[in-house]
Amino acid sequence: MSTDTITVQRTILAPPERIFALLSDASRHSEFDGSGTVRGTRESSQPLRHGSRFGMAMHMGVGYRTTNEVVEFEQDRRIAWRTTGFKGLIGGRVWRYELEPVGGGTLVTETWDISRDRQRFFLAHSKMPAATKVAMRRTLDRLAAQLEEQSPAGNA
Repeated sequence: MSTDTITVQRTILAPPERIFALLSDASRHSEFDGSGTVRGTRESSQPLRHGSRFGMAMHMGVGYRTTNEVVEFEQDRRIAWRTTGFKGLIGGRVWRYELEPVGGGTLVTETWDISRDRQRFFLAHSKMPAATKVAMRRTLDRLAAQLEEQSPAGNA
């Protein structure tokens, strides 16, 4: 199995446009982040669109900041951003969300793509892929919990 990309999926009982609205609001990313590292947004552009840049305050042992740029965008279907840090000297990983309508909800696919990350070799040969997969599953669980409790379909 390649560790350049990790993908998880979950069906969420909410329409794609509601899920996309949450994903494209950078100020709300800490609400559903399953890793526990996202602390808040810096200078975000709302709603996100192709080419938007936004910063995040992060914490993993120590506080740090990231810069993100939306590199893929299809309204209510797909959004992805590339994350870098230390003025672009590190990073380059892409976080991608794809939304596909299915009976009664939306199949959400989250992908972590380090194929162009400057630290790809080190990330791929560390515990990071396994830990990231666990965190991504938690992220989709948190998205579902947040959206389904607000959705008439989630209360059925």
